[in-house]
Amino acid sequence: MGKLQSKFRKRSELYRASQGEKVDNTFDSQVVQYEPAHHGSISTVTNLSPDLCVSGGSDQAVVVYDWKQGRMCQSFQGHNREVTKVMCYPGSTWIFSASRDKTVLMWDLNQGDEPIQEFCGHELVVNGLAISPEGRKLCTGSRDNWMCLWDIESAKCEQRTNISRNLVTHVCWVPSSSSLVQTSEDKTIRVWDSRTWQVTNTFPAKQYIQTHCDVSPNGNYLVSSSNGFGGQGCEATLWDLRQPGCKVVEYRGHLQTAACCMFLPTPPDGAAQVATSSHDGSVKIWDQNSAVCLGTLCLDGAGPLVSLAPTDSTNLLCASFNNGLHHIQVGHQAQGFGAESGAAGGMEIKVVSRF
Repeated sequence: MGKLQSKFRKRSELYRASQGEKVDNTFDSQVVQYEPAHHGSISTVTNLSPDLCVSGGSDQAVVVYDWKQGRMCQSFQGHNREVTKVMCYPGSTWIFSASRDKTVLMWDLNQGDEPIQEFCGHELVVNGLAISPEGRKLCTGSRDNWMCLWDIESAKCEQRTNISRNLVTHVCWVPSSSSLVQTSEDKTIRVWDSRTWQVTNTFPAKQYIQTHCDVSPNGNYLVSSSNGFGGQGCEATLWDLRQPGCKVVEYRGHLQTAACCMFLPTPPDGAAQVATSSHDGSVKIWDQNSAVCLGTLCLDGAGPLVSLAPTDSTNLLCASFNNGLHHIQVGHQAQGFGAESGAAGGMEIKVVSRF
């Protein structure tokens, strides 16, 4: 699995930066090409450990990959349609995968190639997947309008609720809480109580479908992303979970659907930041509180960028339809840097490797 150095053609001025925003293009510099994790488009990526990520896509495989060393560790085969979401339980070797085959499978990196548990009952593609903070319950959500709560050990469905037009797109468990948040194609964000399996709050409907959501590590904030086209919609929105339905700021600048939004780990003595990825082929980093776009990375030819996985405050993994997974490095540019490379103090974003 040697490193293959390749240099790509630059297409300049695909996206214009606003004042103070730095735009990088991965084709400006050499990118290390590792063994591909998948054959086909990649739908989802998450972290298993500081060195390992888990991904899934159209090839129906669930892949564990060492992104620092550039090598595949394991490829799980068990789904018979596209893998839509993967989720790992922190501090363990547990992996959960959802699929268009209507099932969720549970894997253990230390227990062979076969799934150790199967969760069946949905009637359409499963898009939502979340694990309770203590690791005993699994929440799933589907386009069949059902939200289900499972006991992980027995794979028994303990609670299920159907809400008309609630075509679930994503589910997040609020850290250290009994609450969950889910987004839907009906443009609504709902907060659930896992103890009663009832909706406790419904946010004001957005103008466009809500594609994804993430909850801040302290459990105070939620960020959601919108679909759209031609710059209409395409935003991410910051909400205050302590005041349900309270919109704080919007992050606007993508030209097509904002497919993923994530809180980034806050660097030491740094400001809180949010990352978004879009069908327009760009990743943007935002100041969480001011909604200023700090930097944009355009991945020419990568197609829709549908999933992000921050590994720490300076490293980010990004899944694409056309060009596999990207290891992106995020850093602050030194003061006094040449004007051609962006505003002094602006954020530098670059692709380190692709796999």
